[in-house]
Amino acid sequence: MAVLLNTKNEVIESPTISVGTLSSSLVHPREVFKPAIRASAASVVLSHNHPSGKVEPSREDKEVTKRLVEAAEIIGIEVLDHVIIGEEHFSMKEAGML
Repeated sequence: MAVLLNTKNEVIESPTISVGTLSSSLVHPREVFKPAIRASAASVVLSHNHPSGKVEPSREDKEVTKRLVEAAEIIGIEVLDHVIIGEEHFSMKEAGML
């Protein structure tokens, strides 16, 4: 999911970007930022769940986040955070990963 925010950090909308399988999900910057561009979002908060309940980011989570942040910088949309939801939650921003 992506939470799309305006310049006042007010929620514009929260579209579901991709629905994955039990162990993976395809995430491409084009699909993530298409609704953000359409909505003229100033920033986004990304979120996904881990069905296992463990919220520690995987290597793939870290790589995808890095790629999405790079793409966001090019198009002028700020990624404020990437939150993983499971038994608890994990904020990549709070962990210093953004």
